[in-house]
Amino acid sequence: MSCRALLLDKQPDFSVQVADIDVASLPEGDVLIRVSYSTLNYKDALAIRNRSPVVRIWPMVAGIDAAGVVESSSHPDFRPGDPVVVNGWGLGETRWGGLAQKTRVPGDWLVKLPAPLTPRDAAAIGTAGYTAALCVQALERHGLTPGDGPVLVTGATGGVGSIAVALLARAGFEVVAVTGKATAAEYLQRLGASEVLERAAFTASAKPLQKERYAGVVDTLGSQALANACARVRRDGAVAACGLAMGMDFPASVAPFILRGIALYGIDSVYASRARRQAAWSRLGDDLDPALLGGIAHEIALQDCIPAAQALLAGQVVGRYLVDVNQ
Repeated sequence: MSCRALLLDKQPDFSVQVADIDVASLPEGDVLIRVSYSTLNYKDALAIRNRSPVVRIWPMVAGIDAAGVVESSSHPDFRPGDPVVVNGWGLGETRWGGLAQKTRVPGDWLVKLPAPLTPRDAAAIGTAGYTAALCVQALERHGLTPGDGPVLVTGATGGVGSIAVALLARAGFEVVAVTGKATAAEYLQRLGASEVLERAAFTASAKPLQKERYAGVVDTLGSQALANACARVRRDGAVAACGLAMGMDFPASVAPFILRGIALYGIDSVYASRARRQAAWSRLGDDLDPALLGGIAHEIALQDCIPAAQALLAGQVVGRYLVDVNQ
């Protein structure tokens, strides 16, 4: 039995194509998933365009997300027909991923979808939205409340940023969104942002301590943007850093950390514990309005992933790509 998948290979040269793969060749695991939807993330785009050493083994089925229903299972927590989602765990990097009609994984990696989320909703949210939920929960564990002041979200038109804005606004926070897309203000305001700032204000080198404004930050950019954000956080505030769209460097000073007592939380969504995953997805099921996903997600077919990856890397996308793997 075979299924369609987006297959990357390096023999003899790099190639990417929609191909038929043998289901029997899927990696070992105790749950076989009939995938309904996957997504196209920034990391997927890097792999598809061969722009970064994301893929560690070849050939590789791309896709760090998969959402669908259990087809067969020997894991005690899952039965055929259960709606599930899997994010990270090396999918699309060291293990065949979710841009395929079927995938097989260890059941301990799976999250059973909380009502009212469907597999389509879960894919529209994807690793990006799940990461956003982890960021918001990190700020809340730090003790931040809406009364402490506004929260800054950088890269706000991306998948993580969009859902972070929506979750923070739903929780009652004043949200300040940062974007490099001048036409995106209306989109961000619909998600709940009260103010939209140009990204250019955060990309230049500046003083390590600047005017205190934000109680917290969700940063998806890294590099100078993260340094500037930290420099503007109020005393005892917190920053959740989860991305590196501007770069992996961090040209900052210890000044905000030792003179204002701010905290910097690194968010790892790839290998987060099962308990944190379930808590994040429960939060998404409770607090994310499914109607908002219609404005965030753009549905494409499996074969559309190749040109879409180029658009994503070029910064031309607002929201997220939702991939119907059966189209």
